[in-house]
Amino acid sequence: MLGVAALQQQFEDYLQANRFNQKPTTLYEPANYIMALGGKRMRPVMALLAYQIFDPQVENALPAAMSVEIFHNFSLVHDDIMDEAAVRRGQPTVHARYGTNSGILSGDVMLVYAFDYLQRTVNKSAISDMVATLCKVAIKVCEGQQYDVDFEKRPDVSLDEYLQMIEMKTAVLLAGSLELGALAAGADAENRHHLAEFGRLTGIAFQIQDDYLDTFGDNAKVGKRIGGDIVQNKKTCLYIQALACADADTRAQLLAYFGTQPDDPTEKVAAVTGIFQSLGIPAFLKDLRNSYQTQAYDHLAKVQGNEAAKQLLYELAESLLVREL
Repeated sequence: MLGVAALQQQFEDYLQANRFNQKPTTLYEPANYIMALGGKRMRPVMALLAYQIFDPQVENALPAAMSVEIFHNFSLVHDDIMDEAAVRRGQPTVHARYGTNSGILSGDVMLVYAFDYLQRTVNKSAISDMVATLCKVAIKVCEGQQYDVDFEKRPDVSLDEYLQMIEMKTAVLLAGSLELGALAAGADAENRHHLAEFGRLTGIAFQIQDDYLDTFGDNAKVGKRIGGDIVQNKKTCLYIQALACADADTRAQLLAYFGTQPDDPTEKVAAVTGIFQSLGIPAFLKDLRNSYQTQAYDHLAKVQGNEAAKQLLYELAESLLVREL
């Protein structure tokens, strides 16, 4: 049985061996570029870990792992275009480097290849269900992205709506990664359900934590500027919950701060952070995240398979969730 680091390396080797080498290079070079920017490879590793719970021949799941990683990076290319983002993982975004038209086309072809890789699965009897699973994920991700865009224009987004949005935009792909790995291994419907729920709930918990760390994290550990969401007036779960429980004066202050973008945001970030603290938002988010993660672990415990492989999946989830929240 392979550990997380070994699975990451196995996937990297497979990725390098299957780079896009065909023409036109102007279509495929941007795809290779975004895929080579790295990241934790969390989704493909989850697909491999899910497979390993039911079958030790984990190399058979590499096409499924490749599928979810290509799909994930396709979504990043298009998200960056929509957000007009200039930087991704410390490097220029695809459209910033190659142009918007190339970004759109390269993203499109990556989406097609995400489905194409599923057809390379060794377990041919699972391919139809795997394609259906990725279709379901793709639709939900697009719906979640649209909700995210819509919420930017709405002043009245509820916490339940926000949590539904992050479930669709982020968590469903984690769930889908696990389900695809389990399908490739021939797992039954009940085991696939519990793995998918583990991924979905972990994904929601992870995004709640990410929102928290943007404001209350340690800059050295988080690896990005603290308070970025406040600077950009993003309606994260901190802001939404604060508005929901604030009195009229505090609510007015928050709305005023989130209607400005000063050249020096230092005072704004400090003031909004202080409001969040006074309303007990950090403790609320801790409880909310832990609730989702407890539910996630309950589903993982119900999976019938290799216990050591399940433990690796548990440890990966724990490593993603900084315990100092």
